[in-house]
Amino acid sequence: WLRRLCGHLLSERLLRPSGVQAVVRGVLEATDGGAGAEAAALDWRKCDAVGKILAACPQQCLSLEEYYRQVCPQILDLLHVQDKVAARQFQRVASTTVLSMAREQPQLAERHLLQPLLAPLRRCSEA
Repeated sequence: WLRRLCGHLLSERLLRPSGVQAVVRGVLEATDGGAGAEAAALDWRKCDAVGKILAACPQQCLSLEEYYRQVCPQILDLLHVQDKVAARQFQRVASTTVLSMAREQPQLAERHLLQPLLAPLRRCSEA
């Protein structure tokens, strides 16, 4: 029951405006940020785990399409965080999430992640 309740609360938060960023901040807040190799490895594993969680559509969602429609723009927003310390972690999470989503649901990832991500490059190449 605890796992189901936590999953439900996490899903609710992710689907709110800025919910992805709030969840990522909450999970990564405990990261030490130390300079050693062990701290860097731990940081990378945490970012990787969070990205994989974000890529998995919760059971409470009505549809996979709706989940991608609501969450993917928030994932792309992680690439634009201004705080330099948080930006590195957020970029790692976003990278892992994009990769996982592209592997699991290529059509949805292309529509909701890759096309918006590559739109500026496409506009420049067409001009």
